[in-house]
Amino acid sequence: MIDTHSHIYSEEFDADRTEAIQRAVNVGIEHIILPNIDSNSLPRMLALENEFPGFCHACIGLHPTSVNSNFEEELEIVKKELERRKWVGIGEIGIDLYWDKTYLKEQIIAFQKQTDWALEYDLPIIIHVRDSFRETMQALAPYKGSNLKGIFHSFTGDIQDANEIINFGGFMLGINGIVTFKNSKLSEVLSQIDASNMVVETDAPYLTPAPFRGKRNESAHLNLIVKKIAEIYKLDETEIIKITDANSLNIFKTLLKL
Repeated sequence: MIDTHSHIYSEEFDADRTEAIQRAVNVGIEHIILPNIDSNSLPRMLALENEFPGFCHACIGLHPTSVNSNFEEELEIVKKELERRKWVGIGEIGIDLYWDKTYLKEQIIAFQKQTDWALEYDLPIIIHVRDSFRETMQALAPYKGSNLKGIFHSFTGDIQDANEIINFGGFMLGINGIVTFKNSKLSEVLSQIDASNMVVETDAPYLTPAPFRGKRNESAHLNLIVKKIAEIYKLDETEIIKITDANSLNIFKTLLKL
């Protein structure tokens, strides 16, 4: 299995990070993708990647909730990092209007600038979308028909949203613990689309799947997400793993070269 989105470098894992990674290995996870937040999270993320090379893979990017008046300085750091070394992707980037709409204009600028770099460096993007689906699709409109590819992280939209993303081309839906929530309608949406359009993720330490809601999430819980998806499609879990692994490797081409 490939966890395409985990913040296992965060402080929530300081007490047992090595053990958490071992638990992930024990359930069959072979790769963990680490999306960045901003310059503050960068050292912790790189330290984890260095500790577990070939297993933890860092992305570089500026998260929309970290976009504020100094966003241009943060973007300069992202650009220098892109010039410094190879990365598996650009992320976590996008638009978040849940917490604050003050910097919407700046969020869009940052999102599109990093998307431009993704094309320049031939890297996938990991898109954060929260209360901003329409704004996100409008920001992506100029890139339709390009070689852009990536993941709509933590997809929670309806079937129309799913089809819009699929028809745009190049993108996978990131499915995480939300699919196990009783009040989630995600199962109904997924049942109407093919499994070839999704990858699996945990977003650890957030969005813990049932039956562990309320507790810290970790990459080892990816098997619970796979189990739920297998139930939706009435397929064996190994088949879902095979499909989502292939989808992940199609997005993160760098992993194929390891």
